[in-house]
Amino acid sequence: MDGLNPRKVFSLLFIFGIAVVFTLQFGPGSNGFSTSGDAPTTASAAAVVNGKEIPLRDFSMAWSRQMNFLRSQGSPIPESMARQFGMDKQVLDRLVNAELLAQAAETHGINPSDEELRKLIHQNTDFHSKEGAFDFTRYQQVLRDFYRRTPQEYEQELRRQMAAQKMLDVVRTGAVVSDDEVRARYEKDGNQAKLVFARFLPTMFVDKVAAPTPAQLAEFQKAHEKEIADYYAANSFVYNVPERIRARQILVKVAPDATAEQKAQAKTKAEGLRKELDAGKDFATLARASSDDDATKAKGGELGWVERNTWDPTLASAAFALKAGEVTQPVESPLGVHLVKVEEKKDAQNKKLEDVKAEIATTLYKQDQAKGLAKAEADKALAAVKAGKSLKEQFPVAAGQQPAILRFETETKPEAVETDSFTAAGDSVPHLGPAPGLVKATFEASAPKALDEVFTVGEANVVAQVVEREKPDTAGFDKRKEELRTQARQAKQIELTESFLKSLRKSGNVVMNTEAIDSVLGAAG
Repeated sequence: MDGLNPRKVFSLLFIFGIAVVFTLQFGPGSNGFSTSGDAPTTASAAAVVNGKEIPLRDFSMAWSRQMNFLRSQGSPIPESMARQFGMDKQVLDRLVNAELLAQAAETHGINPSDEELRKLIHQNTDFHSKEGAFDFTRYQQVLRDFYRRTPQEYEQELRRQMAAQKMLDVVRTGAVVSDDEVRARYEKDGNQAKLVFARFLPTMFVDKVAAPTPAQLAEFQKAHEKEIADYYAANSFVYNVPERIRARQILVKVAPDATAEQKAQAKTKAEGLRKELDAGKDFATLARASSDDDATKAKGGELGWVERNTWDPTLASAAFALKAGEVTQPVESPLGVHLVKVEEKKDAQNKKLEDVKAEIATTLYKQDQAKGLAKAEADKALAAVKAGKSLKEQFPVAAGQQPAILRFETETKPEAVETDSFTAAGDSVPHLGPAPGLVKATFEASAPKALDEVFTVGEANVVAQVVEREKPDTAGFDKRKEELRTQARQAKQIELTESFLKSLRKSGNVVMNTEAIDSVLGAAG
């Protein structure tokens, strides 16, 4: 009976949209199913559900529609990023769920009528003429050129999708919500608060800490030997750094199966580019014009800082032998022929703990002192709030700007941040994150007030004021009763749907062909 979170909203979209699976436009969540089994997959199948294949072309079409939908909503994220968020898995899960439901509908004898099928086809605007009416000739053309299906294939698949929707309707009829459940939902959702808080982070005060005197440093170092050693171990990558160069490259790409003649042509081209550099051509300009390395071409061949062991040995030997500002002769690698310019060099560093113990002790000393300053400033701010000076007065944000925490920028000073309204259902505070102690104190307050203590949330000391406090009452319940009943019914429909799908997966056999999907999306990218 919790509020609808993004995952549940996503499931709700699935419930109400499955009837036309090829045109589903999915939101940001996922059921997270990933069942596998022993059924064989073929190169043309995205998945096999109880022996029935979901063709890769269906997945490709659903994926394309997903990406097009995001673009139409003003979210043109790259496909690579969409895959990082697991969107490809979400799309495949929806296709698998649709197939499971269609098979369940067949088992239960659920079958849409011809009139229902005709009505749904006639409603699809893809098949409408310019005048807005269903056009049979256009219907045949769109199926042939876009859907890549015959009318018989399309109508059979659409009938199965409608059956899946009817199966869902049967499942959803069990979503009955009692008055007590509605009341419980109101008691939870109607108990709301809004805060203004300010964070006091040690990093805000490090610059205000004076460097320790030799005596202070020696005393601190003696008392914190273990912390210093732990810091060194955790940051060993800072103190033990191999030789590095900052470089640019121009690549003349050569295919792995290139002939000797093609390899010779690539080397000749690289030698010609090297002559242009010798004649005074700017390396970055030439890289933008001539390099075959798509990842660096637009940046003038910029590779950033490179360590020797990250490169092909032959290429690394040639590049690391140069001085800053020099360019290699053409160097062959499995990728092709390279020209590398060394922009800057840094020698290897190998600092032992004894070499940096004083440096680390100084850092930890200042951090320790900064923690004390942050707590002292938080205590001072709390006293001022209790004396009647609000956090917004003490720590105003520049007119027309949001606090740094809302801009996802580094906070350099305490700022008053106002939250959205939130409930006691969870342990988190908007814009602050998990803070169970602060949430508990907030909802123990019966009216707006300054909370009586400084709360520790992560590294921060937090001072907070309750600025709005709403508690559930009978009048409010009567006003929202039907709205809450609808929300509760939707939440229960989602739970029933997820439970039913899980049972279908558990009793069935679903195999995901991830290799084929990776191949399709890799080619598309």
